[in-house]
Formats: sequence, C-alpha cells, structure tokens
Amino acid sequence: MTHTLVASATREHIIGFDRPFTVIGERINPTGRKKLAAEMQAGNFETVIKDALAQTEAGAHILDVNAGVTAVNPNESEPPLMRQTLEIVMSVSDLPICIDSSVTSALKAGLETVKGRPLVNSVTGEEEKLEAILPLVAKYNVPVVAISNDETGISEDPDVRFEVARKIVQRAADYGIKSHDIVVDPLVMPIGAMGTAGQQVFRLVRRLREELKVNTTCGASNISFGMPNRRALTGYFLAMAASHGMTSAIMNPMHDEDMHAIYGANVLNGTDAHCRFWNNRFRDLAPAPSANRPAGEAAPSAEDIAARRAARESRRRR
Repeated sequence: MTHTLVASATREHIIGFDRPFTVIGERINPTGRKKLAAEMQAGNFETVIKDALAQTEAGAHILDVNAGVTAVNPNESEPPLMRQTLEIVMSVSDLPICIDSSVTSALKAGLETVKGRPLVNSVTGEEEKLEAILPLVAKYNVPVVAISNDETGISEDPDVRFEVARKIVQRAADYGIKSHDIVVDPLVMPIGAMGTAGQQVFRLVRRLREELKVNTTCGASNISFGMPNRRALTGYFLAMAASHGMTSAIMNPMHDEDMHAIYGANVLNGTDAHCRFWNNRFRDLAPAPSANRPAGEAAPSAEDIAARRAARESRRRR
C-alpha cells in the first residue's frame, strides 16, 4: 500500500489507499479573502488563529498555510510572512502543516520553519519549477503535491494531465524522491464549464492509483464553482472521488455536508473499521422523521420491524 507520512512535532498522519480520507484544511489562505489579506499584511493574525483552531476542532488532519497576500515582490514579501504565519499556526495547533506557495523562496522559508514533516504544495510539470522545487523536497525529505499542468497550461485532455503527472514522478525519482511521497493533484475543472469534469477526474484518479501508485488530492470546491447549492454538489463529488480512489482533498472542514460525505465514504469504502468513527460521531443524534411518518410519531421498534418482515414472508409463501 502507498503511504504518505506527514507529521508535526508531536503528531503523525498517513495519507493512504487503506486509510480514511485525509482532510487538508484550506482556510488559512488569503487568496480571494481581502479582509484576511489586509489583516496579515498589517500583522494581525486573529483570523489565522481562529481558522486554525476551528479547523482543528472540525476534524481536519492537516492545515494548509498560504501567505500570498500580494503579487508585488512576492519573493521578498512572502517568505517572512510565511515564517510568521507558520509559527503562529504551530503555536495553537499540533496538526501537521501543508506549506502552500507558488514562490520557491517562501517554500524554502517554510521548510526552515516547520517542525516535523510537512507537505509541500506544490510542484508543477514546468521545467523551471521542477528544477527549483524538487531539490528542496529531496533536501528536507518531505512529501510534495504534484499539480498536473506544465508550460502549456492546464490541458482539457485527461490523458495529457496524466502524462504530466507521470513526468513529475519520474523526475522526482532522479532526485531520490519516492513515489509514495508524491501526492498528485489531477486538477478538477468546474462542472458548470465542463460537463465531463467529474468523469475526467474519476478516470484520472483511478489511473494515478493503479498505474503510478500515488496518492491524490484536489481543491474540492473547484468542481462546484459557479453552481447553485454548491455545498451539496461538493459533498457528492467528494464521496464519489473517494470511491474512485482519491485519498485527500484541500477543503473546508467546517462544512458539514462535505465532512459527512467523507465520513460516509469512509464507511462504504471500508476505511472506517467496523463503522467505529461513524457510530461514535452520530449514534446520539436523533433519527430524522420518515417522509411517510408524521412528526412526533415514534419510529417502529426492532420487534415491530421483525413482525412485519415475518408477515410479508408468510404472505409471499402462500
């Protein structure tokens, strides 16, 4: 089995085919969050602390940390902010970290700061990125997210995206990086813009698992971008992606629809042994009323159900 080990100073987590689905909390990221970006630039980390604590409490296994608050001189501005943000997050949560940046110097600063074995997000198939980031990954002996695009951009052809992933795995091997330390993001397209986006990613995930034997991840909410009732659609996508072999996602653990979909997928995929987590989580919740039973009417007892079943069997044999 493919196991990708990530760790903080005190806690380990394994992403794997035979393990429950891994939730990588996405909230500590100023992209598209103007208020958070302004706070971080001003040295105010109240929201960062709040999001770190809330995601930990909600059931995240790993915390993604991004400090890209500005496109102006990111090579100079982002590394110190990444260090500061990581130190603050590690002071309030003991979860493993995913260092998230497109700036090589910020990834390096993160690797110098984080205790344990963080996940690096990310490397692409672009030659410049491969030559800059893979040596860092090898030096610090950490796992890395491999995104399936290269100099030509993001292909709409899933076979092309698979070949980009294969290229990254092969180039990583040249640096001594094992395939079990590569977590491929096959790139999820918005279903509203591409009607085959779901089918594409499901097919890609199966190929990545069976042919390259790598773990996989994605930005889960991409699938529902621009669609109504996004939470439900993202939850359904996550459950189906897990059933096709996806092993992790960068997502919001505070959304119950998404988390419940994953918990259910763990049960049905057999990674929640004896349904133990599901039972512990939901045993004390009151059952929802049946659509055919008036609210307030008691649910049938086990004895009632058994008697009705016996009566049906008796009628069938006549």
